Amino acid sequence: MAVATPHSIERSSVIISVFSTTPGIGKTITAINLSAGLAHEGYKVCLCDLDLQFGDVLNYLKLSSTKTVAGAQRELLDHPEKFRVRDFLIDYEHEGLTFSILPAPLYVFDAYQTDVELVTDIVTRLNFYDFVILDLNSMFSALNLAMLDISAVINYIGVIDFLPALKNYKIGYDTLIRFEYEESKIRLIENRADSQKLIDGRDVEKLLGEPFYHRLPNDYPSVNKSINSGQPLMFAAPDSKLTKSFDELVGLYTNRQPTIAPEEATGGGFLSKVKGWFGF
Repeated sequence: MAVATPHSIERSSVIISVFSTTPGIGKTITAINLSAGLAHEGYKVCLCDLDLQFGDVLNYLKLSSTKTVAGAQRELLDHPEKFRVRDFLIDYEHEGLTFSILPAPLYVFDAYQTDVELVTDIVTRLNFYDFVILDLNSMFSALNLAMLDISAVINYIGVIDFLPALKNYKIGYDTLIRFEYEESKIRLIENRADSQKLIDGRDVEKLLGEPFYHRLPNDYPSVNKSINSGQPLMFAAPDSKLTKSFDELVGLYTNRQPTIAPEEATGGGFLSKVKGWFGF
């Protein structure tokens, strides 16, 4: 994957989607901290909140704005000759770190007025950023599929803590493959990977036929600090294990040497049971 260098004159964005088939498993936290980490490395970053009905990026960062992707869509439709995508972005700034945000609509009604081609046009006009991070909702909607199409990387996140969650995650992964996204483009991310559960992540990898690209640890106290303070984890809980794990994930996208060695896959009785449960 080609990665733009910081402060380059001519920019070509690397678009990274953060996607899941299950709501409430850490997509927005991941998108925010990936954006903050890349910005901290010196890259120019824009985070697009494309969970159009229930986008929470501004709430998490304690920001407010009347600028939204819905307003950008209306302006592009009504006045294409005057449209400037920069006019609909706001900045998150803290202790010298800055990244831009394209906020989700203020009203649920606006989500139903979405024109996929216009939103795609808006996102592709952000090519003056090094990285564009897309926080998507948990559906295989027309908009999400369009965003996944233009993404260089799909971070497919799941919390694999019980059988229905595993089934949901596998169905979602199989659907991505069925839509002919290259397996190398899909990066499997396990959230809350070290929480107590009956399912071993290595068994999940064998079932999917693909290793997890990264595992994020369970760290509710640090997440709560982040949300309550309106700050990314690097500021709210700089020494936490989750902060360090997000830093490692950022390093994978900026060619820093990873600090966690991949785990060796081992067998287990659970895998055979799950294969049978899925009809294999």
